[in-house]
Amino acid sequence: LMTLLWLWRPLLAITFDQELAQAEGVPVVRVELIFMLLIAAVIALSMKIIGILLVTSLLIIPVSAARRFSRTPEQMALGGALIGVASVGLGLGASLQIDTPSGPSIVIAAVMFFFAANLLPQKK
Repeated sequence: LMTLLWLWRPLLAITFDQELAQAEGVPVVRVELIFMLLIAAVIALSMKIIGILLVTSLLIIPVSAARRFSRTPEQMALGGALIGVASVGLGLGASLQIDTPSGPSIVIAAVMFFFAANLLPQKK
C-alpha cells in the first residue's frame, strides 16, 4: 500500500497523458515497471491464497461498481475498496448461512453490488 501511495500521483499523470507526464519529469518507464511488478506480486500471492476467480473478481467488479458514483480516481479507489470489503463480508456471511463455497459466494455478492450500482442513477 505504501508503494501505491508513493506512485499515486505519477500514475495519475501517466494515465491522463503519458507524454505530458514525461515532460513534467515523471520517470514514466520506471513508474510503469514498478506498478506492473506490484500488480504481478499481488496477483501471484493472492492466487495461492484465495484463487484466481476471486482475485480477478475483486480486482475488477468493485471498482466497476464504484465508478458510477465517483468523480475522481481517489473516490473510485476508496469506493472500490469499500465495496470489495462489503462483498467479502456479505459473501462469507451467505456462505456460512447457506453452506456454499466462500469464493463463489463472494463473487456473487460483488456482482450484486455491481448490478445494484447500475440500477441507481449515475452521479453527475
